[in-house]
Order: sequence, then C-alpha cells, then structure tokens
Amino acid sequence: MEWLSRRYSIRGIVGIVCLENVVCKKVKCEWVPASVKMNYKIEAKELNREETMRRVLLCVLCCLSAIVLSGCEQPPEPEKKSLKIGMVLDTGGDNDHGFNEYSLRGAREAAEKHGIAFDYVTSESSTIFERNLEKVIGEGADLIFTVGFWLANATAKAALRYPERHFVIMDYAYYPGQGCPEAAADCYTKEGGLQNVTSLIFSEDQAAYLAGVLAACMSINSTIGTVAGYEIPPVVRFVEGFEKGARSVSPDIVTFKQYIPDFYDSATGYAVGTSFLIKGADVLFCVGGTTGLGGLKAAKENGAMAIGVDVDQYLTYPEAGSALITSVMKNVDVAARIVVEDFATGRLKAGIRHFTLKNDAVGLAPFHDWAQRIPRECVDKVEAAKQMILADPAISLPDGQKKSVKP
Repeated sequence: MEWLSRRYSIRGIVGIVCLENVVCKKVKCEWVPASVKMNYKIEAKELNREETMRRVLLCVLCCLSAIVLSGCEQPPEPEKKSLKIGMVLDTGGDNDHGFNEYSLRGAREAAEKHGIAFDYVTSESSTIFERNLEKVIGEGADLIFTVGFWLANATAKAALRYPERHFVIMDYAYYPGQGCPEAAADCYTKEGGLQNVTSLIFSEDQAAYLAGVLAACMSINSTIGTVAGYEIPPVVRFVEGFEKGARSVSPDIVTFKQYIPDFYDSATGYAVGTSFLIKGADVLFCVGGTTGLGGLKAAKENGAMAIGVDVDQYLTYPEAGSALITSVMKNVDVAARIVVEDFATGRLKAGIRHFTLKNDAVGLAPFHDWAQRIPRECVDKVEAAKQMILADPAISLPDGQKKSVKP
C-alpha cells in the first residue's frame, strides 16, 4: 500500500484556456494565483483508491466547466442592415396641399418612427421621372416609393431593372397588357415581372358617390358641375362616382363636366367653373390639383357651393373655405404610413393594396361652416348611401365597371 503515502500533484492543464491554476481539496475547488502549484495530498487513513480517483475526477470536471463557462465569450450578434426609403414625387412640388404633400407626410412620419433613413426628390416635369428613380436607387434606397399615376411606366421599368429592390406606387395598378405582358395571369408575379412592386389603389368612386348624394340634396337648381383635370382612371372614378351618387337622389338632375388636360392650370379651371355656374349649376365638384382650385375660386366668388378633393380643402385652401360644404377625402397619408410600417416590420408584399370606405381610407371631410346649414334630411341620405356601399361596393361603380380599382 505504498502508493497511499505518496504526495500527488496536478501542475496545470495544458491546452485549456489559461486563467488560473486550481487547488482541489476534498472535492472543493479553490482559485489561487497562477504561480502556485496545485497539490493534492492524499492521506491513506481518509481515502481508499477508488474514492480518491472519483473525487479527483469530479474536481477536474468542476474546474473545467468553470474555465469553459468563464473563458468563452458569446459571438457578437450580426449588425442589422440600415434601411433606407427614397420617394419620387409627381410634378407639382412637395407643398401642393394635396397628393404629393400628404403622401410625403405619411411616409416620412412612419420612417422617422422606425428609424429608417428617408429622402425624396421632386420632379419639375415628367421627362425626369426615370432620372429621379435612378438617383434614389443609386443612393441606396431599399424601398422606392413613387407618387402618382404618371410615374407608372418609369416605376415598372425600374422594377424590372432592379429586382432586388422593392417598389411602391401610389394611385396605379398594373394589369396584363397594362404594365406587364398581356399573357401574364398576374403582373405581380415572376411571370408578370413585377413581383417586387406594391400598388396602392383607392376606391374614389365610393367617397365621390357620397358627395354626389350631398350635392343633389343641396342643389336648389337641380344642376351641378364637375371641373376635372386629366381624364385618367382615378379622376374618372371621382367624376363618375359623383354623378352616379347625384342621380341616385335626383334621376333628372342636370350634370356638367369637363376634363382639362392639366393639373396646374387654375385659370382654365376658373373659366370652366364659371361657365357651369352661368348655365345654372349651384354646386361645383372640383377634381384636379391646382386646376381644381380655379373651380373652387369660381364657386366662392359667385356665391355657389363647392366640394373639394383628396384632402380637406377647407384647411388647405382657406380662400374658398366658406363655399366648401365638404371634400372627398382620399387619405394618401394614411396609405403611405401603413405601407412604410409594413416595410419596417417585414410584412410588405407585392400586389395591389385596396383602400376603401370600409377601412376609412376614403370618405367625406367635416362640413365645417356648413354643419348647421345642411338639412338633417341630407345628412341622413349620405349616411344611408354609405351603409349601402359598405354592404355592396358595386353600387358606386361607374357603369360597366366590375372593379372599383381597375383602370
């Protein structure tokens, strides 16, 4: 039993993270400076061989666990990629009190909320749409947001050139033969080529229908007029929805309308509006940016009633405030905010996003100065029409059109 009286020592473990040596005494681990050797004296009278080896093994395992746990650092988490949004505005500038300004406002607010870098460019004319798209793409935008019907072609071209980026276009939807191959079943697929595009479309006809109901109810002469901008799908939905709503109240109502091929011609808008008033119209629906403002001015100066468009124009065009009985709201700021929120949280998908009366994306603005002057009967008719549309959206559709959002 000579081995029982020997003194055993453990002089460190080569190949393990070198922190400190360890002294093991009766299976307890004690930390001591590295210069001190680790000695373990085994007394024959206390331990037999099997018990000694078991305790030494437990001590070593204990110490190794402590060394590994204390000496191994967790790998750093990979840095999250910084996101960036670039917006290309339609012509008209960033303070047009309408489409551009409100789209910009909604997108920028959502980007700031989520800490996403945001920038935008204005477009002096349609000839620089493609150049502006290349600019924001070249500056590293992950999401490219284009505002308006007129950017449809430039957006589709850029989306095809840069399939790794995502594009959002306000107020335009692509259909086979209209922005993608006619043979494609769906433009927003690999087959259609626009699988990286999201379109934001509004049911303008629904809110305009309500405005038509109100106009017909308020008109003393049973004659109304519409001063419109370009004859493009969104504007047509406004105009035809308005007229259909008016006819639902007064089938024999006289309706005037004129499309003016310019969104920034207030002089022509004023002249057209004035001509309708001379013919007996006493309510003007003005659809078409600055051109429409000319119509609002004509109504105000001639003591007629007016209905604005896109935003609450009582607030954005106070010069005509006293004439405005309401505005047909198209909440592009809400839509822009929603889509940027989806982008920030990884939920943004390709396809068409519909904004309707049901989700409060379109509707009528408050009556403001006219709140006490509009008869209860007219308010009730508007509310009844709203409930009918919610139950059956086809009610407000222009004749022959199956979908409210299809051009």
